[in-house]
Amino acid sequence: MEEILFTKMHGIGNDYIYIHCPDGVPSGISELSIEMSRRHESVGSDGIILILPSETADFMMRIYNADGSEARMCGNGIRCVGKFVYDKGLTDKTTLSVETLSGIKTLWLHPGDDGLIETVTVDMGMPSTTDSILGSDEKIESEVEVAGLQIRLTAVSMGNPHGIVFVNSLDSTDVHGLGRQLELNSMWPDRANIEFAEVTSLHSVEMRVWERGSGETMACGTGACAAAEASVLTRRCEWPVNVKLLGGTLRIDKSPSGSILMTGPAATVFEGRYLRHKKYRL
Repeated sequence: MEEILFTKMHGIGNDYIYIHCPDGVPSGISELSIEMSRRHESVGSDGIILILPSETADFMMRIYNADGSEARMCGNGIRCVGKFVYDKGLTDKTTLSVETLSGIKTLWLHPGDDGLIETVTVDMGMPSTTDSILGSDEKIESEVEVAGLQIRLTAVSMGNPHGIVFVNSLDSTDVHGLGRQLELNSMWPDRANIEFAEVTSLHSVEMRVWERGSGETMACGTGACAAAEASVLTRRCEWPVNVKLLGGTLRIDKSPSGSILMTGPAATVFEGRYLRHKKYRL
C-alpha cells in the first residue's frame, strides 16, 4: 500500500481532493481521481486538483474530474488553491498567479480574523462567444432540439465550454435529463458544461449546473461567470450579478478591461491519508 496525503476542500459545495505535488504530476492520476472521487465508497468528491510548481506563475493547478477526464479550469477550485497554499505556508503573498490549462489567473486572497483565507477574488479572464471549444458557430439564444423540445441556449467560453439555458422555473426543469443530453450534443467539439439559470432580479440569478464529466454539482465557478455574462449579453441583467447556486452565492462582476471577476468563499473540510492498494508513484 502507498500513502497519499490530501486535503478535502470546497468552494460553495463544489468539492475536490487537493494534493500538493512538488515533484510533478503523479502517474495514474486519472485512475486515482476515479478511485478517490467515489462517494460512499471512498473520499468522495467532484474530482482531484493537483497543486504543482510552475515556471511562469507562483503555482500551477491541474484538475481531474470524477470520471478521470481532465478539465481546463475550475473557478471554485482555484479559490481553494489560493487558500491551500496560503494557509499551509507555501506562500505569504495575498496576490497570486496560478497557471491553468486556460492560462494564468490572478487571485486576491482575503484573510479572516484568524489569519486564514476566507474569500478569494479571481480574475477569470475574458469571456468569449466565438471560442473554438464552443463549436464553429456563435450560439446566442440559439434553438437546440433535445428530447423533442426546442431549447434556447447561449454558449460562452470561460476557458472551458458552457451552454446556458434560461428557464422560468428551476423547480420544473429536468436538470439531469436535459443536462446529460445537452452535454453530449454533437454541437460541442468535446462536450460542454450546461447551466440552467432563472433570473430573479436585475442583479441576481439562481442556477443549477450539470458539469461535463461529473454530473450535477453544488456549484461551478466558471459556469457562474458564463451565466452572468450570458444574462447581461441577453439584456436580462446588469453588472454586477450575484449567482446563487445550490452550495452558495458568488458575486460576478466585469473589470474595466472586460475580464470577469469572481468573488466567493473557500473552505477546508478535513485532512487525510489515503492508502492505495494498487501501485501508485507520487
